[in-house]
Amino acid sequence: MELNTISGLAIAGVICSVVLSMGVPIALFIAGRVKLKARISSFFIGAGTYLLFAMLLEQLLHVLVIQFCGLNAQSRPWLYYVYAALAAAVFEETGRLIAMKFWMKKWLDFPNALMYGIGHGGVEAILLGGFSGISNLVSMLMINSGAMQNTLAALPTESANQTVSQLSALWTTPAPLFFVSGIERISAIILHIGLSLLIYRAVKAGKCRTTVLAYGIHFIVDFFAVAGPALLPIYVIEIGVFVMAAGTLVMALKMGRMEEL
Repeated sequence: MELNTISGLAIAGVICSVVLSMGVPIALFIAGRVKLKARISSFFIGAGTYLLFAMLLEQLLHVLVIQFCGLNAQSRPWLYYVYAALAAAVFEETGRLIAMKFWMKKWLDFPNALMYGIGHGGVEAILLGGFSGISNLVSMLMINSGAMQNTLAALPTESANQTVSQLSALWTTPAPLFFVSGIERISAIILHIGLSLLIYRAVKAGKCRTTVLAYGIHFIVDFFAVAGPALLPIYVIEIGVFVMAAGTLVMALKMGRMEEL
């Protein structure tokens, strides 16, 4: 039961990721409210839709498919990658479509569609990047201070060994990779804003093909993100995801300009 010291660079990476994951959504929310005069409710509808469709309904499907059907990344990896990307695209884009078509119908416009995307991507960043990063940071500081060793000493041997096994990623993961989480969350926020604008265009113009485009982009990006590490370095994956996310946002903005001409 041995705990290794965490490097300063790894701790800095976690702090940076937490700041990005929590600070960027807050900054974008303020900008959307002050600069674009978007409704606060649009942000919370975006956040709530993500929680309902991605964190609740999608997770219930995962329980059925993964636990009861035995599908996982170890037994049938490529089928699992397709399933995971497809599930994320279907649940999140369907939630986005329902929210804009029904819950935001009375005030749906560009600023509020953008604010919806900030809420959707922002709460994901705060939950997946912010809170998990804070948890890792606390564990790192406890390990370096010796407090974690004292905590483990009070646990039964089996539980203590299991905890050490879970914590081992904190000192075995290359330090620069801890910066990646924050960058990953920024890419996700950009993607969600772009996809939100695409669904907004689809709802306002009644174009089914734009809706299909949003589903397709979401599937492709998620599939690349989950399947890519099996073939490519993580840095290549993150650059690729960022490029696709930025491309989605630029395309959505250009489509809006073309419709306004």
